Amino acid sequence: MPLPPARVLTASALALGVLLTASACSAGGPKAATPAKSPVASPTPTPSTAPPSPTAAPALTEAQARAALITAADLGEPWSETQGAATWRDGMLKASAEEPDCGRLLDSLYAEEFFGADARTSAVTGLDDDWDEAQIRYQVVVHPPAEVDRTLAWLGTLPRKCGQFTAVTSTGIQEQVEVSEAELPEVGDVRQGLRVTVTAATADAPTLTLDLAAVRVGDDTILLTNGSLADLPADATWAATELGAQRLAEVRKQGRAQV
Repeated sequence: MPLPPARVLTASALALGVLLTASACSAGGPKAATPAKSPVASPTPTPSTAPPSPTAAPALTEAQARAALITAADLGEPWSETQGAATWRDGMLKASAEEPDCGRLLDSLYAEEFFGADARTSAVTGLDDDWDEAQIRYQVVVHPPAEVDRTLAWLGTLPRKCGQFTAVTSTGIQEQVEVSEAELPEVGDVRQGLRVTVTAATADAPTLTLDLAAVRVGDDTILLTNGSLADLPADATWAATELGAQRLAEVRKQGRAQV
């Protein structure tokens, strides 16, 4: 079977990067499924890394939050609007673990809720990769910046706390889970990326590879997951994070100008 053509950003995505930020220093993105570490690594986020502005910005309107979402056109072929939740979500992420932090991670990945019951998703979209059957879920989240920073700091501890652990699915199947840090483009004020791999302890079991990216941009946060049972298009994680953070910053700037 011939290999699919190389993935490239569409003209709209490239234009967006030029128009929104002349200072984006990491537009290249990773060149492999496991990104190489850059000379300047993303710091483990703490509440003091990049404090929110003293004056709270007006909340995004529903229309502004929708305008901050990424689209299939931003990522180009083979991405399209989602046709529904991927089957691996129930089959592999609905699982439990003995270690509380590891169990919390699995619960958060399954429910796509990382910031607690008080957090509000103001806009959300899903995208499907028609080549590798990957799926991206992308959210704009409203939550106090200090609370977001605490969650990002917790995520940063998981490669140490939950580097390797055993989980059990709702149907009783054991899974081996590995958690490592994933590099993100240097956008926003505070960011954290993780890569999670899940393999069922059964013969010929597929491996789910899932990237998580969370970025606080001022008083708002973007959260995305990108998962696949085949080759994970990590370039899409990088591009969606970079474009999404730039777009959210621009929407926020326009919103302030209109107040």
